[in-house]
Amino acid sequence: MSRKRGRHNKKKQSNDYQPADAVVIDFHSNFQPYHSQLKLPAYPRRIQAKNQSQGQFMAAIKTYTLIFGLGPAGTGKSFCTAAMAIEALIAGDVDRIIFTRPAIETGSSLGFLPGRLDEKFDPYFSAFKSCLVSNAGIGVVECAVKNGNIVVEPLAYMRGKTFNRCFVVLDEAQNCSPEELKMLMTRIGKNSTVVINGDLSQSDINGYSGLHDAITRVSDVRGVHVHEFTYEDIVRSDIVRDIIMRYEDPNPRVHGYGSTY
Repeated sequence: MSRKRGRHNKKKQSNDYQPADAVVIDFHSNFQPYHSQLKLPAYPRRIQAKNQSQGQFMAAIKTYTLIFGLGPAGTGKSFCTAAMAIEALIAGDVDRIIFTRPAIETGSSLGFLPGRLDEKFDPYFSAFKSCLVSNAGIGVVECAVKNGNIVVEPLAYMRGKTFNRCFVVLDEAQNCSPEELKMLMTRIGKNSTVVINGDLSQSDINGYSGLHDAITRVSDVRGVHVHEFTYEDIVRSDIVRDIIMRYEDPNPRVHGYGSTY
């Protein structure tokens, strides 16, 4: 009887289930080299560049360590970066995708958004997450986020960390200060790729843009590449290209509406 009970207890112990940590985004842990046990599915499809400029940008991401993607909205900077990032993760070339951006916005400040810090920062990640999902599917992305293969952190939390075997994406870099860009670039460790995207014409900060400062200082450093998109490279829609060009016109004119006022 006791042996039966012992076998029963042993079987019960082997089937015990410990629930996983429900916290997906960790803002406070010190970054350590991460070796994932996650088995991601084979890459579903090869992402095709929509124009020559996108193809050159994606090729640069494969070739260089630090890549600057400059240009107006709608050129595919985030989409191409997400495609290369998820491809590198699934292929096992990196262990983590780290997404970050400065907490600068054109509307209400970060402190006035509801919720905890991770919940406040989540809206900034949503656009890049949509690009990841478009490239790899919702299942792959959610699995990678849950298992820590995709990490979202505010730029301010990067200090003191080292990026080893990581694909780091800094978005909206035109809103960074020179000190923030220097801090991020000096975090680069071994076997990593860092892509810094931004539009120098849309800075929301007062003072000198750290993105412009960084390009001026490091563009000729070995392993660094600067790729510039133009208005002709906008693929979002024709109307977006025309609107942006009107706003960039140094001599704006009233075309019809309101001309009598």
